[in-house]
Amino acid sequence: MILGDGLYNFVKVLIRTSVAFAAMAKKNSTIPVSDVGGAKATGEPVSFDEQRRTEQFMKDQIPKSVAYAGYAAVAAVSIATLPQIFPDLKWYYILVAYVFAPVLAFCNAYGTGLTDWSLASTYGKLAIFIFGAWAGAPHGGVLVGLAACGVMMSIVSTAADLMQDFKTGYLTLASPRSMFISQIIGTGMGCVIAPCVFWLFYKAFEDIGISGSEYPAPYAIVYRNMAILGVDGFSSLPKHCLTLCYVFFAGAILINLVRDLVPAKVAKFIPLPMAMAIPFYIGSYFAIDMFVGTVIVFVWGIMNKAKADAFAPAVASGLICGDGIWTLPQSILALAKVKPPICMKFLSRPVNANVDAYLGN
Repeated sequence: MILGDGLYNFVKVLIRTSVAFAAMAKKNSTIPVSDVGGAKATGEPVSFDEQRRTEQFMKDQIPKSVAYAGYAAVAAVSIATLPQIFPDLKWYYILVAYVFAPVLAFCNAYGTGLTDWSLASTYGKLAIFIFGAWAGAPHGGVLVGLAACGVMMSIVSTAADLMQDFKTGYLTLASPRSMFISQIIGTGMGCVIAPCVFWLFYKAFEDIGISGSEYPAPYAIVYRNMAILGVDGFSSLPKHCLTLCYVFFAGAILINLVRDLVPAKVAKFIPLPMAMAIPFYIGSYFAIDMFVGTVIVFVWGIMNKAKADAFAPAVASGLICGDGIWTLPQSILALAKVKPPICMKFLSRPVNANVDAYLGN
């Protein structure tokens, strides 16, 4: 279902991008700004606010030489360091990834601008199959595919994020150069903070990444299985697994197609295949949490639709932020081997009766 949903949206974004390019070529349109004054090349009247935005955005551009040199420097660092971390990931794999990544990054950035849907994970899955099959099982193809996926996703997703930041900067009269520098600072901080957070979780929870634990890392299982499939082929799958994959792959495409064809008031009641598939990896509690939140928003919308539309995102952001922040003290308490004073567990009625009978004896 995940693969079908991702492929459908990939083709959908690709078609919309191609149609937009064809429309631009048919109209012989150019970039809506010029090198002098920022006026539109079409001669259409431009508002004062847009003139100000264009002037501010164009006068503080990042030199192309800096962009080219920076990309080459990052590629050189990756080629030199990644094989030291993953010996099976040869330097020429990384070089090929960096050669083709700009094309995919442009497609993803443009498609994200049109649809507000980043397909970085789809390009990453493509890298898994290509590089995993290229390396082969005897040469660590699974690890090579996953590492190449990480490289490709980092490049492609960063391009889309940066374009969105530039659009925000354009609308708010911010300097593109200052926004780019801020992006570099944030990326550098992430290189330090992300490993520290991972280390904190890894040390605090012994079962992290294991299915059924509090932090099962479901997407790790998904991507690993894709890498195994790309290296070993369909012969590595259990019996009837491929048949089920075909059925639900087609089902995911059909559901997405129906969602796009029916009116919007009907489409909102049709579930997303991706959302349906995630609980199979994470567990039923995820579906219950989503259902409770959906019911709250639905009832709130019936009672006061205006306030629900205005404040529901703020409430959701607060809940997500609070839940995320709590993991920090939870990890610290786990590292300190602090045990909760009270432990609650919910059992089914028959099991509870057996426990009561055992304790009574």
